[in-house]
Amino acid sequence: MNFLIDHNLRGHAVILLGSLTASGWLDLISIRFVLFEEVELPIDSNDRVVWRFAQANQMILLTANRSMKGKNSLEQVMREENTPTSLPVVTIGNIDRLLAEPDYRERCVNCLVDIVVDIEDFRGAMRIFIP
Repeated sequence: MNFLIDHNLRGHAVILLGSLTASGWLDLISIRFVLFEEVELPIDSNDRVVWRFAQANQMILLTANRSMKGKNSLEQVMREENTPTSLPVVTIGNIDRLLAEPDYRERCVNCLVDIVVDIEDFRGAMRIFIP
């Protein structure tokens, strides 16, 4: 499963990927983190563009702070465009704890793995907060 990493989570993604690797999960399941620049998505893209791109390319958007207000806010886009087959947006609840607390980071990793393994159960869920 490909995760589109929100532009402000670049460093956090490196740490998450390291934890996924160290725990052996990447030997068992396919998880790939994709950065905006890899897919030529401008970092100033609005939430509607980012969500549509992720859906069109079968990627789960991994974010921490996408907007909740306005016509192009992530929340509004999901309300308008989400379908039963849409992939969820995964939002890290506390990015500071992700960096500072190994237990919190491990719980985030386990949540990501659960989502990937059971992705069909999460389609249409709009947003999932982890851990």
